Amino acid sequence: MFRLASSSVKWFVPLLAGASLRDRVAASLGALAGIGVVGLAGTMFFSFPSLWIVAPIAASAVLLFAVPASPLAQPWSIVGGNIVSALTGMAMLHLVPDQVLAAALAVSGAILAMSLARCLHPPGGAVALSAVIGARSFVSADGPGFLALVALDSVLLVGTGWLFHRVSGHSYPHRPRPVEGKPPVPAPFGVQMADIDAALEDLGETFDIGREDLALLLERAEVHAAARVGKG
Repeated sequence: MFRLASSSVKWFVPLLAGASLRDRVAASLGALAGIGVVGLAGTMFFSFPSLWIVAPIAASAVLLFAVPASPLAQPWSIVGGNIVSALTGMAMLHLVPDQVLAAALAVSGAILAMSLARCLHPPGGAVALSAVIGARSFVSADGPGFLALVALDSVLLVGTGWLFHRVSGHSYPHRPRPVEGKPPVPAPFGVQMADIDAALEDLGETFDIGREDLALLLERAEVHAAARVGKG
């Protein structure tokens, strides 16, 4: 019975490595500030009675404040990804008469467009879908008003995130930073970037972490491994 309960609890363990309670509280406060600023600006610049913010921005806020080190949460990923996706969705809205087919092509096309523009951002898929099923709810002329709202929301969210992370102590836009006062492990140990590239090619998977961050993480792990072996 105890073993069954213990194994079941594992399903509720956070999947993010390195996430502390302080980080989670900071992420919540950051989202509060980000969505608050975006919403306030929306009511000031647009005259819509209720649609003053696009819903996918909430998903962007989760990435921006909960995992600011993620490549998917960087400024170009958020701003570029959302705008590229909005344009893709608007194009499908006007080119494809069938809404279901237009929605499917919008999301798939947004993934391709974001990948080619190096601004892959998961909420972009929702932006593209929103352009197909909800753009006309924003303005009678369809696209321009929706695109303007997406761009404004994205820029304001990134700006708020940049200011917030300067206070919270996170590097944003993210840059890998060596640990101060803790030198890397000396030769012959040391994983190089070419080793990481080769390992990624072996696995054939895409991971939500930058190559530089992965190299820094492995470097620190080698330091601790060398210290553990030395003590043994």
